[in-house]
Amino acid sequence: MANPSTDPNLEGFHIPDYILVPGSEVEILPDVPACPVLVFVNSKSGGQLGGELLITYRSLLNKNQVFDLGEETPDEVLRRLYLNLETLKRDGDKLAPEIEEKLKIIVAGGDGTAGWLLGVVCDLKLSQPPPIATVPLGTGNNLPFAFGWFRDLQGKKNPGTDRASVLSFLEQVKKAKEMKLDSWHILMRMRAPKEGPCDPIAPLELPHSLHAFHRVSSTDELNMEGCHTFRGGFWNYFSMGMDAQVSYAFHSERKLHPERFKNQLVNQGTYAKLVGTQGWFFASLFHPSARNIAQLAKIKIMDRHGEWKDLHIHHRSIICLNLPSFSGGLNPWGMPSGKKARYKDLTPPYVDDGLIEIVGFRDAWHGLVLLAPNGHGTRLAQAHRIRFEFHKGAADHTYMRIDGEPWKQPLPIDDDTVVVEISHLRQVKMLATHGCRSKGLHDPTTPTGHEADGEESNDEDDSVGEEFKKFGAADTFRIPDEIDISQLS
Repeated sequence: MANPSTDPNLEGFHIPDYILVPGSEVEILPDVPACPVLVFVNSKSGGQLGGELLITYRSLLNKNQVFDLGEETPDEVLRRLYLNLETLKRDGDKLAPEIEEKLKIIVAGGDGTAGWLLGVVCDLKLSQPPPIATVPLGTGNNLPFAFGWFRDLQGKKNPGTDRASVLSFLEQVKKAKEMKLDSWHILMRMRAPKEGPCDPIAPLELPHSLHAFHRVSSTDELNMEGCHTFRGGFWNYFSMGMDAQVSYAFHSERKLHPERFKNQLVNQGTYAKLVGTQGWFFASLFHPSARNIAQLAKIKIMDRHGEWKDLHIHHRSIICLNLPSFSGGLNPWGMPSGKKARYKDLTPPYVDDGLIEIVGFRDAWHGLVLLAPNGHGTRLAQAHRIRFEFHKGAADHTYMRIDGEPWKQPLPIDDDTVVVEISHLRQVKMLATHGCRSKGLHDPTTPTGHEADGEESNDEDDSVGEEFKKFGAADTFRIPDEIDISQLS
């Protein structure tokens, strides 16, 4: 087993036990680690890749800085670490503040796993939140695509699970730049139905991500008497309609027959087949007009100037997109330019501008344009907030999806108050490779032009109440009274 304290290729990533495990004997290091990392691996992602990657990281680094998400949740890990860091700093330890300042997180899994980590870090409101790099182990892998983690320094496709590949990835992390990423809060509220459930129906089981869509508790600030209220958060996208229904079928099949989904290429092929078998290439024949989003709900948006407007669409799928990557690296928004973009007040999809891109698709044929050079969906709008007001009795259910996690959403047929609202939350820090496709208004490496003339966004939207400003991903995080929290919030 490699010893990171003596291996010159690894000592810069090493975190000693006494930082990670409270009560351990203090260890004096000859040098401060240049890039201390915590590694979280979803060992069930990517077929066998997750388990193999876990073994390799544990063989290269201190095993106590590498975590299997099937064994321990990230909020438990980070709670323990930051409480210990605070205690050590209070006792005068010199290394603890250096580790806190330089700490980076690596998360290996799908977009849902990465979102789980982002949600926890976002909720903790740390004074120095660690930036996050993502290893692509899922089917879509939109976060790795967006921030440049799909290939290593030699141009080979990530994730390699051997020693050389992991060392190469660690070097990428060491050289990466930091970028801010907008996060979004989603709220759904409806009257408690007289009969029948209205909870989200996930494919056989609820999504594991704690920040994903779930009903608020009776003590939550968002709870309203006589209503069912659900909340969640996302970094990549929220979608409703055609694509969410296909994704729901895919996840249902994978949960029933996991042995058939151990290869990413096979997974993507199965996904494509479901699009055909569900009839989305001939949507006008197989799917009634009632499945059009406009028939389900009235849509309102708050534009970049803070004004609410009606959004009129005629599409079977609507995607509220935060990143320039969707369904495995496709870019539904594209790069608007020229007179048409200026006329519609459209900009490139910056990831830190407080705006979400809203894209529509009519059917699967329309979706295929994404495979063409510069192909994109129908650019509907960019907005600070978006609100869906569902029509009474229009349908008894619809399909929704957040960051790769789909569900079937029952809709009370006797209720005209069902509302879904998406609003800007705050920002988190991502690690990105130089030259990645994500662009930021506040990233000095991003070229600017007429598209950057819009208003700059603050880290948080002051028009949103405090109750919206958390995901619920780290509700278990509590700082004991004896700990000084001045450095934590």
